[in-house]
Amino acid sequence: VQLQASGGGLVQAGGSLRLSCIASGLDLDLNDIGWFRQAPGKEREWVSAIIRGASRRHYADSVKGRVTISRDGEHTVYLQMNSLKPEDTAVYYCAGGVVGSVWTLWDEYDYWGQGTLVTVSS
Repeated sequence: VQLQASGGGLVQAGGSLRLSCIASGLDLDLNDIGWFRQAPGKEREWVSAIIRGASRRHYADSVKGRVTISRDGEHTVYLQMNSLKPEDTAVYYCAGGVVGSVWTLWDEYDYWGQGTLVTVSS
């Protein structure tokens, strides 16, 4: 199993980015995908999760209304981020596994991607 996050970059405040997570070897009908981020000097925080088969989607309060998580095909999950703010600047990671009801906890996932940097300029 391998998770690969991509799509980060430099964007001005108010702009949009779409992050991708390709989960090779992971059946998304049976596994959950979570997105996390870590800003410089801060702890990692959960951003969003899509529960197996896209039956449920969850968002952190800090991004709710600006971010949409979706699934495309068998192995790809997107994180569409709109109305970006400078405080969204962070390295974004995707994680996969069967996490049940604890989709906000990094350690509950079984697989993790390498991260993609999002920088939002003011």
